Amino acid sequence: MLLRGTISAPLQSLRLRTTAARPQNVAVSWHSPTNKYSISDQDLDSRGFLLHRTTADLNLDHLNKVFVAVGFPKRDPAKIRIALDHTDSLLWLEYAKTNRPVAFARATGDGVFNAIIWDVVVDPSFQGIGLGRAVMERLVEELVDKGIGNIALYSEPRVLGFYRPLGFVADPDGIRGMVYSRKPKKQK
Repeated sequence: MLLRGTISAPLQSLRLRTTAARPQNVAVSWHSPTNKYSISDQDLDSRGFLLHRTTADLNLDHLNKVFVAVGFPKRDPAKIRIALDHTDSLLWLEYAKTNRPVAFARATGDGVFNAIIWDVVVDPSFQGIGLGRAVMERLVEELVDKGIGNIALYSEPRVLGFYRPLGFVADPDGIRGMVYSRKPKKQK
């Protein structure tokens, strides 16, 4: 599912739009609430979660285990490193008791107009306590603060329920996107 958005500066709103194999449009409105985040930085810290915005202490083997635990294919750590080196913004939460990543999200883009959010994951044993929302709120805010006016993300239909409470709704404009798909050539 492809989500795409535009920023409306006066309203500080973010609209994300989507396209999937089975077209479903989704949009999000982002309004800065009085309480900045659903879980404050202090609450995260008091619950034993350390917020990171760089890869300095990120163990790629441990991150890969989170990817696999949520259903992503196992990735080559060298390729993960290259992807992270080309990432503009990222956030991850480390559980202090284990020194392991438990939530992660990143964004790539041109740094001015466009960004795509990738790899939003939460270790299954830590799902349901708001960590995914915590990283998404902060990542979207960071992108908006940079003035990026078009934010996209890919999401499987089975996890749309995660994004809806963050403000994702059906796109009223019916914007459609496309994804390049390499299909094997038929042999003669």
